Amino acid sequence: MKNRYRIYIRGKHSGGKVWWIQDNQTNQRRSLQTKDKAEAKGLLDEENKPHHFAGYHAQIARVHLQVSDPKALTRTWQEVMDSIIRKKTGSTKDRWERAAKSKSFDTIRNLKVSNTKADDFERVLDGCNVSTNTYLRRLHNYALDMSWLLAPVIAKRAWPKVKYGDQRAITLEEHQQIVKCEKNLERRTYYELCWWVGGSQSDTANLKAENIDWTNRTICFDRKKTRQNSKMSFDGQLEQVLRSLPDSGNLFPYLSTVRESDRATEFKQRCTGLGITGVTLHSYRYSWAERARSAGFPERHAQTALGHGSKAVARAYAKHAEVNVPSLEAWENRMKPTVASDGPEGVSSLSA
Repeated sequence: MKNRYRIYIRGKHSGGKVWWIQDNQTNQRRSLQTKDKAEAKGLLDEENKPHHFAGYHAQIARVHLQVSDPKALTRTWQEVMDSIIRKKTGSTKDRWERAAKSKSFDTIRNLKVSNTKADDFERVLDGCNVSTNTYLRRLHNYALDMSWLLAPVIAKRAWPKVKYGDQRAITLEEHQQIVKCEKNLERRTYYELCWWVGGSQSDTANLKAENIDWTNRTICFDRKKTRQNSKMSFDGQLEQVLRSLPDSGNLFPYLSTVRESDRATEFKQRCTGLGITGVTLHSYRYSWAERARSAGFPERHAQTALGHGSKAVARAYAKHAEVNVPSLEAWENRMKPTVASDGPEGVSSLSA
């Protein structure tokens, strides 16, 4: 193995020549502050030793890795993607398949996992969108969990921060325009239910008559994404919408059979025709959460309705809600007990 450093003698220092050391890769030089040749050679060995051992230990690690995992030295990132895709199902599998075909991953697709450097990932991340950043992180973490990587390629805190685009809710006026212009009865009723229930587009489209408890006047279903139970009571206008739907089977026989992307495309076309921008079907969840917060709906009930166990998620949905916060004085006065004047003289009776 070629030495990283070399020594040579030059110049005069305190009346005599001294030994210098030079980095053969960077050409940086510095004095060893010695005139003794043997001492200079000893210092040279100390400088070169870590680089010799680094290569040696890396080679030993590769040998041990190959013994424990025969594919360790040949496995590529495309094979890692294929492994992830095989374990996914439904829409999640579809998203992974689309992500794996992205041109952003072409630079590492056939790169061996064991030879990957931070520079390789940085080329993928350079100017990438949110999706590429997210899926590369998942790819990297999966390889670590499977022990296909001996150490992180990029430290957790060194990854570029994921910056999602701002999401907004659908306003009541926009929703009314959409429903008014929608000629298809099933789709129009679907948008109405999204407005009142605030469910995700797939969960709402796949609701069945069995999810409605007419005795207790509740809608209950398990969210497909989080496996959390979503439950809410209904009355008034929501009841009228539910009464117009089938008594058995799927509430939306056609919409439950189409892909998420098709439902989203149809909704986008409807909004484009009305000049409504910046919203998707998912915006109905933001709308429901913001209306709940503005109305003072308890956060724990909003979590149950949205099907999220996380307070942070529920708050994120409702972060743009307009909330009229009363003054502390008014709130204290509201909570004070009132003094009844009909008791015996000198005695007061309190009532909440």
